[in-house]
Amino acid sequence: MIAIIDYGVGNLRSVEKALQFIGLNAIITSDVTAVRRADAVVLPGVGAYSDAMGSLEKYGMVDIVKETVKQNKPFLGICLGMQLLFDYSEEGGSRVNGLGLFGGAIRGLPQNMGLKVPHMGWNSLKVSDSPLFAGLPENPYVYFVHSFYLDAKDKTLVAATCEYGVSIDAAIGCGRVFATQFHPEKSGETGLMILKNWAAQIG
Repeated sequence: MIAIIDYGVGNLRSVEKALQFIGLNAIITSDVTAVRRADAVVLPGVGAYSDAMGSLEKYGMVDIVKETVKQNKPFLGICLGMQLLFDYSEEGGSRVNGLGLFGGAIRGLPQNMGLKVPHMGWNSLKVSDSPLFAGLPENPYVYFVHSFYLDAKDKTLVAATCEYGVSIDAAIGCGRVFATQFHPEKSGETGLMILKNWAAQIG
């Protein structure tokens, strides 16, 4: 069973439907015990960083997310769910601490490059040999919606990048823990393949 963490933030139903479409048993839950017992965990998220951190704390999910990642249980963070794994965000003009599971900062997309912010729509990735992108073309297109981006401290974690006025760390992988800035559940056949590749890590 795959637990999609419900902490009041994120487009949960589309993630659930995408996972069920590829044949996985996925449930949306705010029950810490259910998350702990799950075979794999998904942390989605949209919206403001500080609000999301507050919601994780309110729902009692901070410790279970940290536990899941540190135990190397199959895990997928999506969009804000990826950003929360890192040290801090510069959103709002001041430092907002994240979960600190990986080193790195969440920075604002440049406003003076002639590009629209938020970054919304399809963009191509430059992918590594991560199992997350097995069977995909060299520069697959995926769907983004974000105004802030990951600048990872340890670039060996980075599984994919994209360009949007700046180089964006668009996906990370560490053991069986993966996360994406883009939305695989909104990225058509490419996104479904990415989810299938992630599911293959569950065993």
